[in-house]
Amino acid sequence: MEGEVKITDKPTGALAYKKAYKDVKASYLNRIRWAVTLFYFAMGLNFATWASRIPDIKTALDLTEGDLGTILFCIPVGQLFIMPFSGKLAVKYGSHSMVVLGLSLYVAALMLLGFADHQWQLSLALFFFGVCSNVTNISVNTQGIYTEGLFRRAVMSSFHGAWSTAGFTGALIGIGMKALHLKPHIHFIIVGLLIWIVIFLNYRYLVKVKSRPQQKQEKKKLFSKPDTVLLWLGAMSFCCMLSEGIMFDWSGVYFTDVVKTKGALAVLGYASFMAMMATGRFLGDTVIRKLGRKTVLIISGCLISAGLYTAVLLPYLIPATIAFMMVGLGVSTIVPSIYSIAGRRPNIAPSIALQTVSSVSFLGFMLGPPVIGHVAHVTSLRISFAIIGMFGFLIAFLVYRVKAITE
Repeated sequence: MEGEVKITDKPTGALAYKKAYKDVKASYLNRIRWAVTLFYFAMGLNFATWASRIPDIKTALDLTEGDLGTILFCIPVGQLFIMPFSGKLAVKYGSHSMVVLGLSLYVAALMLLGFADHQWQLSLALFFFGVCSNVTNISVNTQGIYTEGLFRRAVMSSFHGAWSTAGFTGALIGIGMKALHLKPHIHFIIVGLLIWIVIFLNYRYLVKVKSRPQQKQEKKKLFSKPDTVLLWLGAMSFCCMLSEGIMFDWSGVYFTDVVKTKGALAVLGYASFMAMMATGRFLGDTVIRKLGRKTVLIISGCLISAGLYTAVLLPYLIPATIAFMMVGLGVSTIVPSIYSIAGRRPNIAPSIALQTVSSVSFLGFMLGPPVIGHVAHVTSLRISFAIIGMFGFLIAFLVYRVKAITE
């Protein structure tokens, strides 16, 4: 294929983009970017498709809220199970190969969910769903880092914006499928086939990076002790994912119980948060290029805290809606920026760096919502949101203190 280039990743993790892509046409580089964007979109669409039919599957299997909560926990269990290996697989076989395999199996897992007739079948399918989602996530973000390196400017936020857009798209498709009275397994098959077409049309344009054999001494050094900077980046991402997790799970409850909205207005908080998160991710790369990544991260952390404290102090419809928009804008660029910084750490392969950061940050997304529930039970939901509000300022403080963030 014209313009196709294969890169060999150096043992230090440095990416030889400038030399390898010196004579590649800009149009081909843009095609690579579109391919990676579509993989992000497909990954988001796959998850949103499942999420859109959870109520129908709950009804079909006659699950109680407690049953559903326990079964849904199989997804993070699957993610945690494969997390120590996802980065190593991407290094050994190449992220371009693993993202194709991971996303293909992710689609297969989606289809299996539609055919589950018993709780144990749904549980196993969700475990497999979680495994595939983590493999895909590490590999596709590695591709995002490689592609950003090709352009030598910030583009990572736009990739995550594609994932956010897929969430809206999946919800709309789900509404349409339900209106047509199509059962979940038919819905999942249709979407799955579309995603497989996306994979087939775009896999050849992924950045192909093969790792060179490393000395045993280098391997031992790589896996013996986590990079300190990566742990700090993971802590920042943990704080962001904690804030993002409570918005996903508790924004609707906050608007219902605290803001006292009724009917369809209960979803306004979640919708405003998601809309600004998606908008911020598409505009984030331009803002980062103008203000610098460090400045944007500090502002983003402050926006999260300001938004949450505004919602706590002014629990009324308009102020709370604006507050949730601020939180959405604040979280929009943090994780993409942290992944971009982590992927360029010297002496560490990008996929291994992402594995380290995501291992720490994932705990925030998984533990945040249930902890908030327990704190709210003992105190109140407003106090819970006020506690989480501190983490935005903590992000800003850590960004200011970590010297590795210099952009």
